[in-house]
Amino acid sequence: MTPLPKAWIRDRKNEYYYKKAKAENYRSRSTYKLVQANEKYQFIKRNDVVVDLGAAPGGWIQAARKMTGSHGYVLGVDLKPIEPFTQEYIRTIIADMTDPNIVTEILSFLPRKADVVISDAAPNITGVWEVDHERQIDLATRALGIAQCLLRPSGNFFVKVFQGNQLDNFVQTVKASFDTVRIVKPQASRSKSSEMYILALGLK
Repeated sequence: MTPLPKAWIRDRKNEYYYKKAKAENYRSRSTYKLVQANEKYQFIKRNDVVVDLGAAPGGWIQAARKMTGSHGYVLGVDLKPIEPFTQEYIRTIIADMTDPNIVTEILSFLPRKADVVISDAAPNITGVWEVDHERQIDLATRALGIAQCLLRPSGNFFVKVFQGNQLDNFVQTVKASFDTVRIVKPQASRSKSSEMYILALGLK
């Protein structure tokens, strides 16, 4: 039997998560990246306060809502407006991660310090690998700085990165602030993509 071409398998996988998201009323296929990572590592739990940086269109908010339940709280932050949610324990705000007042603004919307900060934020892709990698690491570094201010002691952090020559330094920076750091590649991530995630558990 002739093996299936890798491109065909990849396209079918991408189509699978796209169709699955549509069928299950999720706003994006990327929802499953967070779902799969949390199924394995359980870094978001019932009743947690979660901050989602770069949250539009809201797929990760939907996933986090199910993980935390009705006694949790999820705050989505993005430059773009996010279609509102009806649940009172979900809030979204329009804000810039690079704004020096971003931490104060986010804290004003939280019932208490966050248990988890997640970020699937990505730069506008240029197609120039070195530029895109550098911009992604910069975004991840900003998300880390925000997380360090928002998280309670022992809180968790989950952030998107791209593979590249700055990744090791970023991982070392994260390790300085957290007890356990892992590199995670969820099944829902495109196999050819340089995208992966840093999971940091236990803010020191």
